[in-house]
Amino acid sequence: MRTARITAVVAGIVMMAGLTACGDKDGGGKAGGDKAAGGGSPVQAAAAALRTAAEKTGAKTSAKFDGTNRLGKVTMSVKGAMDWSEGIRAQAEMSPQGGAAGPGGGKPVKTVTTPEAVYVNFGLRDKPWLKYDYNAMAKQSALGALMKDQAQNNNPTRAMALVIASGKAEKAGTEDVRGVRATHYTATYEVGELARMQASRNLSQKDLKALEETLKKNGTTSQTIDLWIGPDNLLVKKTEKSQSDLGGSESTAFYSDYGTKVTVQEPPASQTTDGGKAGAGAAGGLAG
Repeated sequence: MRTARITAVVAGIVMMAGLTACGDKDGGGKAGGDKAAGGGSPVQAAAAALRTAAEKTGAKTSAKFDGTNRLGKVTMSVKGAMDWSEGIRAQAEMSPQGGAAGPGGGKPVKTVTTPEAVYVNFGLRDKPWLKYDYNAMAKQSALGALMKDQAQNNNPTRAMALVIASGKAEKAGTEDVRGVRATHYTATYEVGELARMQASRNLSQKDLKALEETLKKNGTTSQTIDLWIGPDNLLVKKTEKSQSDLGGSESTAFYSDYGTKVTVQEPPASQTTDGGKAGAGAAGGLAG
């Protein structure tokens, strides 16, 4: 249960931030552009527009976000802010929807993300915060390695880089997104591409292979990413959908207030327990 809880929380924050595309820390835009090149084709035009949007969005270095994440049968709403000027730093609150218990046993869960770890407040009686170190998570499984990779490299431009690098970017028209007229782009890629395109170069070939096998065993077949870019070339909305034998996942994220000041403070050590060593008993110590 504890593993499922932290997986849901970390995955939720990762999905809000944006997937990690293969490529350098600037998002791999050039590589994706070469792959998508088509002599003025619609794919090339979409990739070019997304590269511009990735540059504009990335340069802002911070933003507020809100949205929903569904993992299997559990849907959580998420709201927070992030800064990606020097690694990912974010603070957020996740709440279950539709009467589901969710990771916090039905209560809101606060999270703090730093480049080294994620801190989750499950409302424990003594020390309310559990710390999950990315290096420790990476040693546990290929999925943990991917979470570390994404949590340390993510920002909203990563989903754009992934769509560009897929060579399958398509313009899907224009729509109103919370009062903003935005251009809609979409791309769908298969499970064989999924693991390698989500990971940065920091993920080992061993972990990539193990991750791909995990996805296949879960029955994951494909994933679709949709992006909405505003008239100022900033990402305003992102959705990700995948299907699997475990119920699949779906996330919707909205971005606003780019350039906002984000202050993230790690919980004090006196209020923190190592989540990797806490064991199932910690999860059972939820207050209330």
